[in-house]
Amino acid sequence: MTRWRKSSYSANDGNCVEVGRGVGIRDSKAPATHLPLTADQWTWLLSQVSQSSE
Repeated sequence: MTRWRKSSYSANDGNCVEVGRGVGIRDSKAPATHLPLTADQWTWLLSQVSQSSE
């Protein structure tokens, strides 16, 4: 079973994205499905998010 985690900045209203280590990401409102990501894809995604917040 995958342990899904969400950011500590997320509200408790169930409106967030969760990360499953080695699995991918999912919408907390639709936990039955997820978007699989490789380690390289995860690294790319984080780099894009970091650039957009600058």
